[in-house]
Amino acid sequence: MEQEEKSPFFAASTSVRSDRILYTPSPFAKSNLLYLQEIGKLTALAPHTSKRGELSSCLCFLVLSGSGRLTYEGQEYTLQTGDVAFLNCRNSYSHSTAGEDLWSLQWCHFYGVSVQSIYTKYCERGGGPVIHPKDLRPYEQLLTELYELAGSDDYIRDMRINEKLSSLLTCLMSESWHPEKSLKEHAKKQDVKQIKAYLDEHYPEKLTLETVANRFFINKHYLARLFKEQYGVTLVSYLQMVRITHAKQMLRFTDKKIEEIGFACGVGEPAYFSRIFKKVEGISPSEYRDLW
Repeated sequence: MEQEEKSPFFAASTSVRSDRILYTPSPFAKSNLLYLQEIGKLTALAPHTSKRGELSSCLCFLVLSGSGRLTYEGQEYTLQTGDVAFLNCRNSYSHSTAGEDLWSLQWCHFYGVSVQSIYTKYCERGGGPVIHPKDLRPYEQLLTELYELAGSDDYIRDMRINEKLSSLLTCLMSESWHPEKSLKEHAKKQDVKQIKAYLDEHYPEKLTLETVANRFFINKHYLARLFKEQYGVTLVSYLQMVRITHAKQMLRFTDKKIEEIGFACGVGEPAYFSRIFKKVEGISPSEYRDLW
C-alpha cells in the first residue's frame, strides 16, 4: 500500500506509523508457489489516502480498529473494525481514513501462478472486495505468522509461507459462499441436499439435468442455478466427479474390465468413458490402473 505522499515507507511518514517487510521470494517460489510480496501493520496518525493499481498482486487487509473507506471497481465501501478486504490489484483501488476514528490495519500483498484463477473462483462464488467475518482472529493469526516467517531464516520458509497463504485463501473462500442467502432470495425453496444425495446414490443410471429436474418436479434452469449456488459446481460437473471417483475405486480395487467399469459408473461406452476419464484425470483408465 502506497501513500499519495511520496514517502517510500510508512514509517518515514507523519501520516502513519508502520512496520513492514518487503519480501523477495526465491525463483522456485515465484514459479511454483503462493508467495509473499509485502506484509505489515500500520496505525494512522492523520487522515491519509492510498492508491494503487495495475499490479500483479492480491491484497488482503484487516481493519484492526477505527474505520475508513475503500473505492474498488467504481464502488465505494465503508470499512469498520473487524472487516477484511480482499482485492485483485490489477484493478485500481484507493482506501482512506479520516476524522477522529483513524484506523489500524494489518495487511499482506501476495501472488502466485494460481492466484488469478482462485480470485476469479472467489468472485464467481459470490465473494466481494469487503467481507465481515464473525471472527477476525484466524486472519490476524495467519498474517502474524506470515510476518514472523518473512523475517525468519527458516530454510524452508517459502514452503511455509505457501502453506499460510493457502490457509488465508481458504478462509477468504469460505467467506465468499453463502448458500443460505441465495435460498432466501427465492420465493420457493428447494431441498438441493436431497438432490445431491440422489446423485450420490443413482450415479450409475442415465441421468441428465432434465431427468433429475423432472424427478424432483423442478424447472431445470432453476435447478441448475440453485445447485451451483449451493455447491459451487454445476449439477452435471458434480455428477461427473462422482462417477469418476467410483470409476477410480473400481480400477484400483476390482478386477473388472475397463468397459465394464464405464457402464457400472454410468459413463457408458468404453471410448467415451476413456475420453471423459482422461479429461478429468489427465491419463487413460488403463494408465491410471497401472500407476496405482
